[in-house]
Amino acid sequence: MKDILTIIFRLTLSCILAATVMGTTFVLTNKAKKHNEHVKEERVAFSLLGFEGEAPESVAMNTVYRYVVSRAGEQFIGYLMPGENDGYVFLQLDLDGNLVTSDEVNLTDEKVRQQADREGGIMNAIGPGNAIRFAEQFQVISNSDERAAYLITGKFPGYKTNIAVMMALNTDFSIIGFEVLEHEEDPGLGGEIEKPYFKNQFKDKPFEVMRDIDVIKEPIPNEYLEALERDLPPEQIEEIMEKYRGNDIYALTGATISAVAVADGLKGMIKKFAYRVSLLDSVTEKNESVSVIF
Repeated sequence: MKDILTIIFRLTLSCILAATVMGTTFVLTNKAKKHNEHVKEERVAFSLLGFEGEAPESVAMNTVYRYVVSRAGEQFIGYLMPGENDGYVFLQLDLDGNLVTSDEVNLTDEKVRQQADREGGIMNAIGPGNAIRFAEQFQVISNSDERAAYLITGKFPGYKTNIAVMMALNTDFSIIGFEVLEHEEDPGLGGEIEKPYFKNQFKDKPFEVMRDIDVIKEPIPNEYLEALERDLPPEQIEEIMEKYRGNDIYALTGATISAVAVADGLKGMIKKFAYRVSLLDSVTEKNESVSVIF
């Protein structure tokens, strides 16, 4: 009996030690993974905005967090935004886009990046009886305190799995550019969505064009292909790009589904984002008491 108890004790101790080692390893590696993902996205963001390395001191990148708020059988849309007087402000809009409440949230810039701290701060501000669900986040880029661009991320179905992208938009919602962050499209076929000759077709497309953008199954004209791949002098590239700026997107050879997925995905992201920003602009303009950086 004594031997059995000894064996049980040793097995239990071994399991506890193994669990401790595995748990510690997970915490450390998960933290490193999140850091690496953040660094990668930051590098992509700077590249899309035309910065090499870090952004100039005159440029500020403010993150807005969007939430769905539920209480008493109703739903509201919440936006956590930087406040003009330090800290953060949580705006709640009804489904018609009208301001319901505006609450100051006591958060530091460091804590707002951690989801648990961020949501704890929001709940402390809006009080009990509410439930919140994170929906998305985007960044508002300003230069010398003037709004200059937006950075948005999103996912949409591809041929196999979801395609994750980051897109930079001008303040008129025309596309500055986009990058594919993650995909599982077939190499040499749908995987060509990462190539400049495909991505650059969207560059500088106006919002009015993107709202109705489609994909056409025709070969890319040679002059346009050279311009897309940047194989011509800059002034010639701009002239050709302007010529095709109002056109639809040329499909990828043998991978029309992937091309359509990207075109439809970006179109949907831009239309929804433009609507939400217009609502926020309307709310902040109508309510002078709302002091946010936007």
